[in-house]
Amino acid sequence: MIPLHREREQPIFSSRAHVFQIDPATKRNWLPASKHAVTVSFFYDAGRSVYRIISVGGTKAIINSTITPNMTFTKTSQKFGQWADSRANTVYGLGFSTEQHLQQFSDQFKEVKEAARLVREKAQERFEMANPALNIAAPQELSEDRHSPPLLAVNGPANGPGELVRSKSAEVELTSEKERIKKMLSEGSVCDINLEAELFTLQDSNAKLVAALQEANNSVEEWKNQLAEYQEETDRLRNQVSELEAQSGRPASSDPGREQLSRSLEDLEALLQDKEQEIQTLQSKKSDVGELEKEREEALHRLQEVESRNVELTERVQTAEGTLASSRDQREKSETELQTLVQVLDVKICDLKDLRHSLAKLVDK
Repeated sequence: MIPLHREREQPIFSSRAHVFQIDPATKRNWLPASKHAVTVSFFYDAGRSVYRIISVGGTKAIINSTITPNMTFTKTSQKFGQWADSRANTVYGLGFSTEQHLQQFSDQFKEVKEAARLVREKAQERFEMANPALNIAAPQELSEDRHSPPLLAVNGPANGPGELVRSKSAEVELTSEKERIKKMLSEGSVCDINLEAELFTLQDSNAKLVAALQEANNSVEEWKNQLAEYQEETDRLRNQVSELEAQSGRPASSDPGREQLSRSLEDLEALLQDKEQEIQTLQSKKSDVGELEKEREEALHRLQEVESRNVELTERVQTAEGTLASSRDQREKSETELQTLVQVLDVKICDLKDLRHSLAKLVDK
């Protein structure tokens, strides 16, 4: 467990990663915040009792995120992870060089989040201990309630406390409905962000597959051209040997020029065999490129599915926003009715006090 008491701004854990931020205009694309991999560190501020993630690129801070217990670090691929910072109104993404570095950062994030939760709980306990009167009713109010007659006997059941209880229960239901809609919206936002990260990964894989396919095709064409040149050179040397044999009219073994040409011819034939083997190897690799092309098509299909899911989530978010607006209107209406009920109760209480004073005067007489 991370210690909760350190000197001000002490680094806890550091790692190197490529930093991205969500596009604030579209909320769909990742924007690189650094040209190269930079150091990303966890810090503890003892003066403010908060944990932060800080990364500096050049002379400016590209990450300055305060960690809260509600934050979640999500691994969207083998080397990429992200978290949302509501205070900074952005989503940060980190691309690591290895899966191990990503796992270490994720584990550290969980520990720091748990430490932040403990700090908040201790602060809450200290506040409650410093203000014990918040959970105890005032003695004066208890004495008034003890000596006051029941409101139901005077006001009747129509405008009594039962109506107030029903209004409060309606308000509680509206509050729970609002929290449920907020949770739905937040889940939709997280799903949307995860889909965007998956889309980014698919686009990157697609670009790599296309580059590998082009490189393999270029290599095959280059080796074919070289093979054709070697074959032409071999035919030319053979023709020269035949011409020399015809001109000399003697066995080729007595001609040193022919021996040299024969050795060159043998070398070229050996080189030709090597090139043929390389071409066969490239052709086998070309079949692998076909598999890569198939994977590319599958990735494009997944990309289309992700886009359709994104559209569906957008529609769900819009529906949830309309439901939230309707709930807000109902809550405002309930608050108005509650205020009217409170005013009626105030009038009844005043009438009750007048009646009580009248009764007291009659008793004195």
